[in-house]
Amino acid sequence: MVQTEQPDFPLVAAIDLGSNSFHMVLARVDHGEIRILERLGEKVQLAAGLNDDGDLSEEAMQRGLDCLRRFAQLINGLPAGAVRVVGTNALREARNRTQFIRQVRQIVGHPVDVVSGREEARLIYLGVAHTLADDAGKRLVVDIGGGSTEFIVGQRFESILRESLSIGCVSFSRRYFSDGRISPSRYAEAYTAARLELMQIEQAIQRLDWQEAVGASGTIRAIGQCLQAAGMGQGEVTREGLQWLKRRVIKAGQIDKLDLPGLKADRRPILPAGLAILEAVFEALGVEVMHHSEGALREGVLYDLLGRHQHEDVRERTLSALIERYHVDIDQAARVEAKAISLLNKVSDAWGLTDRKYADLLRWAARVHEVGMDIAHHQYHKHGAYLIEHSDLPGFSRHEQQSISLLIRGHRRNLPNDDRLSEFGEEAQPLLRLSMLLRLAILYHHIRGYQEMPALAVETSGNALSVVFPEGWLDNNPLTQADFQQEAQSWDKIGYTLTVR
Repeated sequence: MVQTEQPDFPLVAAIDLGSNSFHMVLARVDHGEIRILERLGEKVQLAAGLNDDGDLSEEAMQRGLDCLRRFAQLINGLPAGAVRVVGTNALREARNRTQFIRQVRQIVGHPVDVVSGREEARLIYLGVAHTLADDAGKRLVVDIGGGSTEFIVGQRFESILRESLSIGCVSFSRRYFSDGRISPSRYAEAYTAARLELMQIEQAIQRLDWQEAVGASGTIRAIGQCLQAAGMGQGEVTREGLQWLKRRVIKAGQIDKLDLPGLKADRRPILPAGLAILEAVFEALGVEVMHHSEGALREGVLYDLLGRHQHEDVRERTLSALIERYHVDIDQAARVEAKAISLLNKVSDAWGLTDRKYADLLRWAARVHEVGMDIAHHQYHKHGAYLIEHSDLPGFSRHEQQSISLLIRGHRRNLPNDDRLSEFGEEAQPLLRLSMLLRLAILYHHIRGYQEMPALAVETSGNALSVVFPEGWLDNNPLTQADFQQEAQSWDKIGYTLTVR
């Protein structure tokens, strides 16, 4: 049977595979609250290993894997669902990420979710909001990462605007300061590049009239520490402080000569790039002072994980909004969902689909399988698949979106082919079988609720499945009989046998 109970985890962990650093937090869940037990972080600089073709180097991957072997000792034995591993910009960009992700899973024993930039932004805000005082008013949150910078405007625990730009301290260091030289012209180039990127979002952010600016990254914290060590505040970043630090950095002339009080050695190589990006942020968004928050992506992942286990799953809200926006027939979607889950419960043991994640994917796909109809009925399964794969869907990882997209694309006409399935590795066969169950549920409710449908008996054996209707029912319902006969022919093309009687 499918696993349906919500687990109660005494310990949870989040691992952030950042473009600059890898971080892990281990926490205890106490009366619905998260108590941090351990924090680990290492500079891996994964983004520095991206070559011009977009492939991660063996050296960069090895640095990451070595780090994760140390992290894994703390989470050894934690059950599935208690650990979430999140990949960010470097893995979004890497063409060979599948190779790296496969090795990560072998080491940590848990799957890796590569999240979109806006989903990363949502999680960052969630971590910040749970760390700072629950004040009224809107706040701007900025996180300068190794390969991207996230911008969020939110109020209390809800993010209002989420954006991600491809400007990061590691990628900019490679582009503008690769040989270690710092000059006014190079700094100006980095600043201008960041400023140009910010033009895409600055008006939208300024219109939201935020009252407080918060930094949520190591780069912003490091800049604040340099200013504090110089007697300029208590760790906050100001315009005056930025200009002072900029002069000191350019005067040094070389990265290896950046001997600033409060600056750790491992931060030196990326400080000039991070400083240029932060100065551009201050100028573009009209920031006067920015305080730092210890909460960031990994804390946000923990709170999101906790919410999922306490029936506060943001993914459910996301799908509800999508269904409303694209005018999905809610009654039909509910009928298909119920029948699909009923079929799954009957075949899950025989077909290796007992993991709760398969039930979730099937439910989600059933709810939104007709989302493409709002664009055009012709090939609406293709329109729907495109929408799901390429939309920003808060709460969903890229893999989840791609999996749901595959099910929607394959719910009518041709079943998913080997070329498309090969992208999913070991998940290929389970996703194919979920697609087949979704198709059966849709055919079963082809009449769209205008007819009382009979109970079905289902039997499975290997790649064969038998569907048994009450005696004589199919003879009296030739449309359903024709639908299932045609479906049997589609199954036969991929080596499966569907028997209907």
